[in-house]
Amino acid sequence: MDAILVWSLATGTSVLALFWARYFHQQMMKADEGTEEMRAIAESVRVGAGAYLNQQNKVVAIVFVAVTLLLAFAAVGLRVLSVFSPIAFLTGGLFSGLCGWIGMRTATQASSRTAAGARVSLNDGLQVAFRSGAVMGLTVVGMGLLYLCIWFAILYWGVPLVGGEDAEMSLHQISVTMLTFGMGASAQALFARVGGGIFTKAADVGADLVGKVEQSLAEDSPRNPATIADNVGDNVGDVAGMGADLYESYTGSILAASALGVAAMTQQGMLPEGGDVVSAQLHAMVLPLAIASLGILCSIAGVYAVKTGDKLSQKALLQALARGINLSSLLVTIGSVFFAMWLMPRVPGTMFFDLIPGIAISVIVGLMAGWAIGWWTERVTSDEYATTQHLAAEAETGSATIIIGGVADGMLSVWFPVLVVSAAMFLAFGFANGGHFNDLNRFSLGLYGVGLAAVGMLSTLGITLATDAYGPIADNAGGNAEMAGLEPIVRERTDALDSLGNTTAATGKGFAIGSAALTALALLAAYVEGVRDGFDRWGEDVASEVSGDGYFKLNNSLMIEKTPEGTQTYLIMPTRSETPEQRASWHAVAGGDGITDDVVSTAIEGERVHVSEATLQDFLHYFDTTLMNPRVLVGIFLGAMSTFLFCAMTMKSVGRAANGMVIEVRRQFEENPGILDGTVTPDYQRPIEISTKAAQREMILPSLLGLLLPIVVGLLLGVGGVLGLLTGCLTSGFCLAVFMANSGGMWDNAKKYIEAGHHGGKGSAAHKAAVVGDTVGDPFKDTSGPSLNILIKLMSMVSVVVAGLIVRYSLVALEIF
Repeated sequence: MDAILVWSLATGTSVLALFWARYFHQQMMKADEGTEEMRAIAESVRVGAGAYLNQQNKVVAIVFVAVTLLLAFAAVGLRVLSVFSPIAFLTGGLFSGLCGWIGMRTATQASSRTAAGARVSLNDGLQVAFRSGAVMGLTVVGMGLLYLCIWFAILYWGVPLVGGEDAEMSLHQISVTMLTFGMGASAQALFARVGGGIFTKAADVGADLVGKVEQSLAEDSPRNPATIADNVGDNVGDVAGMGADLYESYTGSILAASALGVAAMTQQGMLPEGGDVVSAQLHAMVLPLAIASLGILCSIAGVYAVKTGDKLSQKALLQALARGINLSSLLVTIGSVFFAMWLMPRVPGTMFFDLIPGIAISVIVGLMAGWAIGWWTERVTSDEYATTQHLAAEAETGSATIIIGGVADGMLSVWFPVLVVSAAMFLAFGFANGGHFNDLNRFSLGLYGVGLAAVGMLSTLGITLATDAYGPIADNAGGNAEMAGLEPIVRERTDALDSLGNTTAATGKGFAIGSAALTALALLAAYVEGVRDGFDRWGEDVASEVSGDGYFKLNNSLMIEKTPEGTQTYLIMPTRSETPEQRASWHAVAGGDGITDDVVSTAIEGERVHVSEATLQDFLHYFDTTLMNPRVLVGIFLGAMSTFLFCAMTMKSVGRAANGMVIEVRRQFEENPGILDGTVTPDYQRPIEISTKAAQREMILPSLLGLLLPIVVGLLLGVGGVLGLLTGCLTSGFCLAVFMANSGGMWDNAKKYIEAGHHGGKGSAAHKAAVVGDTVGDPFKDTSGPSLNILIKLMSMVSVVVAGLIVRYSLVALEIF
């Protein structure tokens, strides 16, 4: 009954989120769209963004069809995956892409309306931009939660209803099967982030270097041929890309926590006397859905708390947004305690005041960690604070010093998020399992706490994503005001909103990276559950092919026992003591052959562990996941290397695309001198075409790195190598992503600070140096940095999906290596 109530609540709140998103969209559409010229400019951006996404989706569709066919072969031909995985891969990508498209469409419709609102007051402009951003936030959480609820209903109720009791899946099978659903969303998110990031930064670099530095044109000047392409890029990269990215984080965190919850409740000592294991597993599985549904309601309430006066300072605007986020966070804190008390089994030794489960504190820890990372990102990137102001001062001595300073400040900014995430992992683990860090039976419960911390961090995504999506809307509004020649006060207001948008975008990126770290750790633990499922599938497949009952050997470290009641798969632990005679008798049995009772009793009796009962430590011991294992160590190095290789590939892609853009803008200025004096209208479409083609061409290789590397490493180095790969990718990728996102945000706001009249203001030597710094930071903060958190999660998701393949067909499993 509780499961039905939670499922109904989650489904209802997801539909409510979509309803409220539609309501905010309708409110935005009723707002004044501005003058005829403002409408025409917005339409040009809208058409360009739509054309880019259509072209991107054609390329992505080809990749998705190919991957779906491979997954279908793995599921039906090799029988190492669930038959639902290929369908879920497609639907996950579809929902992720749809979220990005809706957000992009809304943003392009909101830009001129935001500029028109800014003609009335600063608050009017903020309301239009923020509530349009809320459309994106609520669409992502609504679609994400609805998607998971539909699949849970299909697997938990639908499959037995159609196939009968024999087709009924265990909760462990359901949780592991649903884990594979995040791969499609991750793949779509990476394509959207990388492709959109290359498009927007190629256009931005071309517009800034030639327009601002060489020709001293104003920001978003209508005389700059790359202006429309720059505004299109804000929407396809910062809106569509971020929407797909956080949709994937949101669903991934819920799926990982649910899988870990099911695994945790199977351990001994988890339940009070007389507790029902299946009921406890079900409650632990649906608790993340309950917290996510609570977050949706709190996010809607927080949206209505955001309002401001006409004071143009960024601090006042940040306080306006903080009111909404803080209200949502407070409500989630209170609600999560209630839901944990209702659903979480009363695990002995983990109750506070004999009333509140420790797991509730884990959720709050994740929520506070997200808030802390956002606060820190604001401190180091906002021009209201010393770090960015000092960086702006370094522009007075030239481009080199501001670039050096930005790199150093970005590196320096990494320490705090690392400590926050590390503390969050440690505290969430400890609160969840009652501080029993050395109790092997409670280890999985601690990991469940870490998974719920990630859910807690993302629970208020409806409003935190609204603050992020708001940024490019305000940026486009400023461009619209400049190109339409609106009165100076409008541009001042849109500049204030845009500067705030730079900070909220940096905060959003920090939040996304922090959530990626917690989600990736939860997925790392959930990967072991995928390995467990892979062993079970292998054992059942072999059992269906052999005749008779008894023991059968799969390889030297795995065996099955086939009985009329079913098949049991056993891990044969590597530390068993054996005589040369026992070893010879065991190795004399070929894989797939039956094993005599004599061999079982003398060679391996007492040294085997049932797969379904194996703890996380049993699996780590079985695969020898220590730093002294060269497979693990090589995997760690490859994981660390992959993040730098990925960043290099994406930044080189931006450089090549920007090169073509710079050449095109210069060509137009040289061939049509009238562009600069305003007598000739630039060709805006040609730069859009250049960025579109470059982005489509350049996004393929970096995206394939995330899809293929876990499979290649797994087939060569086995499960231990994959665990090393994911560890190296997570640790190095997190630090690198924070560094790049913060450096880019600092450079951008340092330029804005100078443009506000400091250090000589617009057109000064310091301003031109700051523009160069901002240009360097563009691919940092909008292409490579934010794409890294998707790479981390995509590798984890791919590893979970192909765990059955690696378990059975790696060189290690085949005992070749």
